This record gives sequence, C-alpha cells and structure tokens, in this order.
Amino acid sequence: MAANIVITGFMGTGKSSVGRLVAERLGRRFVDMDLLIEERDGRSIAEIFATEGEPYFRALERDLCRELAAQSDLVIATGGGALIDPVNREVMGRSGVLFCLRCSPDEILRRLALAEDRPLLDVEDRRQRIEALLAQRREAYAQIPYQIETTGRTIEQVAEEVIRLAGATRRIAVWAPTGRYNIHLSWGGLARIGELLDDWGQPSRVAVVSNSTVWPLHGPTVESSLRAAGFDPLICLVPDGEAYKRLDTVCQLYDQFIDGGLDRSGVVIAFGGGVVGDMAGFAAATYMRGLPLVQVPTTLLAMIDSSVGGKVAVDHPRGKNLIGAFKQPAFVVVDPAVLDTLPDEEMCAGWAEIIKHGIIGDPALFERLEAKPELRPPSLALTDILAAAIQVKVDVVEDDPYERGRRRVLNLGHTFAHAFEVLSDYRLRHGHAVAVGMVVAARAAEAMGLCRPELPERLEALLRAFGLPTRVPDFQPEAIWRAMALDKKKRGSRLRFVLPRALGDVIVTEEVARELVLAA
Repeated sequence: MAANIVITGFMGTGKSSVGRLVAERLGRRFVDMDLLIEERDGRSIAEIFATEGEPYFRALERDLCRELAAQSDLVIATGGGALIDPVNREVMGRSGVLFCLRCSPDEILRRLALAEDRPLLDVEDRRQRIEALLAQRREAYAQIPYQIETTGRTIEQVAEEVIRLAGATRRIAVWAPTGRYNIHLSWGGLARIGELLDDWGQPSRVAVVSNSTVWPLHGPTVESSLRAAGFDPLICLVPDGEAYKRLDTVCQLYDQFIDGGLDRSGVVIAFGGGVVGDMAGFAAATYMRGLPLVQVPTTLLAMIDSSVGGKVAVDHPRGKNLIGAFKQPAFVVVDPAVLDTLPDEEMCAGWAEIIKHGIIGDPALFERLEAKPELRPPSLALTDILAAAIQVKVDVVEDDPYERGRRRVLNLGHTFAHAFEVLSDYRLRHGHAVAVGMVVAARAAEAMGLCRPELPERLEALLRAFGLPTRVPDFQPEAIWRAMALDKKKRGSRLRFVLPRALGDVIVTEEVARELVLAA
C-alpha cells in the first residue's frame, strides 16, 4: 500500500485541479474533502457556514481527516483551513506526504474574481480579506513539509512537481515463468534502490555493473542508497558502447566478480543502457550457474524494451545477440529523472521503440505521440508514455515468455534493423536501425495489400517528427539480404517478417517474396 498524497493551501491555489490530475496520472482515487462534506451533508459549504457556523464545519473536517488518514493510496485535496488545526495536520501527516500550494494575493484575487461559493470571501473588500487570512494562516501553512509555488504555472507543471517530490511509484507487475516481479517506475527511484533491494531479499554481496559514462553521472546516488541500506557494493565498470558487448568483456566481469568475493547468495545490478543490461544480465545468468539480477536502465530504449522480458545476450561478429539466455530480473527500477542527462540522439533511439509499441499494441499511444506532447524530463506526459510503452511489452512477454509465438511481434522492423547494424559494424544506433526497419516493413506490407498507404505515411511522418531516419543506409540490397539470412529468428532457411496491417494489428509471416523485400 502506498502513502496518501495530501494537498492543502489557500483557496484558489489549485488544490482540487492539481490533486485530480495527480490522481489520474498515478491511477489513484481522488478525494476532494469539501465536495465529500457537501455530498454527505446535503448542503453546500456556503449553506453550512450560513446555517451552522464555522465551528460545525471544522468538526466535520476533523472527522473526515481521521477517516481518510486510516486509508491509503489516496490523493486528497483538503479545504484551505483544514490543516490549520495542528491535530488534523498531525493525523494527515502520519498517513502520507503533505503539500502546501502557494500563490500571490493578486493571482488568488484574479482566480476567484467570479467565485460565489467562498463564504470566507463574502465581504466587500476581498483583497483585504485574502491578505488577512493569509497572514493568519502563514505560520500553520509553513509547517507543511513541501511548499509549491503555483503563481504563473500550469496545473500540469504543479502536478509534475507533486509527483516528483512525493516519489510516487507506479508498480507494473510482470508474471514470468519464474514468478512475479515488479517494475518500479518512479521519479527519484535511484535513491530507493537500497531500500527496494533490502525489502526484496537482503543478498550477501551486491555487484553493480555500469559503464564509464553512466557511473560518474548517477553512480554516487546508487552507491549512497546501497550503503544507507547496509550494503557494501562491488562496483564493476565496463567500456561504453555496443562494440564491447561481447564474450571477452563478460569474461572481464567474471574476473571482477571473483576478485570481489561475489558468491551464490549475491546479486548483480545492471545499471546502464541496453548494452550494460545485456552484458550484466548474461554474466548474472551464467556466473556460478546463475545469480539474481536487478535491472536499472538509464536510457529510454532500455527502460521500455531490453530491461523488460528476461532476454540477455552478447553479440558475435556474424550476428547481433547470437549468444544469450533467458534471465528474468528480480525487479526493475525505472527512474525517468536520469533521462535529463541523456543525449538527444539516444533519446531519439528510444522513441523508435516506443513508436513500435504503439503500432503493435496501443493505437492510443501512437496517436498521443502524433499530438506531440512535451516529452523532455521532467514531464508527466513522459511518465505516462513510459508506463504505456512498458505495459505493451509486459502484455506481450507475459503471453509468450520464451518467444515461441506472440512475442515475435516485438521484432517489428528488427529483421531489417539487425542487418543494418551488422553491416555498419554496430556503429548505427539500434533505435535508428529499427526506425528504418519499420518503414521497410510497412512499405512491404503496403505492397502486399496488407495495409492502406496511410499507415506507412503516418509512420514515416511520426518518425521524422522525433528526429529519426526513414531511409535505408547506403548498403546494397543484396548485402542486406545476406546479413538478414543470419538472423537468429529465422526458421530453417526462411526468414520471419513482422508486418503491420493497422495500428495495433501486426502479423508474423514467412510468406514474403525475396524480390518484394529487395524492392522495399
């Protein structure tokens, strides 16, 4: 159960609007205390004040505070005077995180200019009354732990800050053959890794695998969290880049594990992008016949793809991910805050996979991306889209954990993309290769009469909007075909292709003529 999020502040600061949006984003129940009191009493707040007086109303508030504090997972907007009472403040504070929204008197006056349901402002000089009430409540409001200024800010901006400061976590459950594990999607989640690991199982030794780019940026937060939870982490760094995702690098990890005293009751944390996740995961799957693995992805691509689903691998000179294993994580921590340091080109690579997830399983996600919301962190829209994209992957891998059927739809564009990557000696980013591969697949589907021309056109337009390529790199079609022949997903001598028929509707087929593929 999660702690309540309690939002208070003076009238007109946006408590109800912000609280409603926070609840919607977190999938929680929203409670507006004033509206609930009106519903139960059968009268408006103004009528209660006029007929019963303020003391009667404050007694109703006290009772409701106790009632709500006994519950969890709520987002609560209090009346402006509810937490002036120190008892109410203490009761609500024990149930969750308290926020006080602030606003300038001029802005409050502007927002409430037409309000006729504010009994405390039923006076001739509203400005004087607002300033007097703010002065009376200043000391009590100052006792609220989190203070958020709302003047000149949108409801979404304020809601973002509430979610970030509350450390609110969305838990996405994944049912795997080895049991259930959770994906913790949380702003500031890196600071909770030690706590989550301690709750999970208290391993004897913790090996954190990262690279020389990620660790200086975010490693101190992870290490501090682990040490605060009583762990003495073994830090194992690998070179940065797909070119190092190979067996000799994994052998270097084995040496570091042995030298650091990592035994069979230890755990491996993969802290980085997809390359780190794959290498650390493969090492965890094979060292001492297998150690628990925690995935902590730091790139957009890894957050919604490689960290979920339990596949780990290294590359071979003759093919991508040819040497690998199925390895389900103990849990996954996704902290969108780390994306703030991710280069634009890496963000673009991740958008390719998110767009792919929209095509294979979530038309609403695709359409939301077409609407071009603000997606640079910190952004509520980014968190929502991450959650939606992750859920698509989860739904597919739960249905087919070992890639024997439906899971193949996740390879939309990948048969082509892996060939592009091999021919570029892995200098081409995976997300960029997938973007082009999806366009080729869509054009092939159009040529076969499987989809309307509008689909590849919409796909290309959306990919371009996110800065992604839509044309095949400068390789000969015959060379691409030969590279595709090494794809590990083929059956015998026949290649499998994932082709889109419509948003949310893709098929897997081997019935694609070689000439049609070369033409596409």
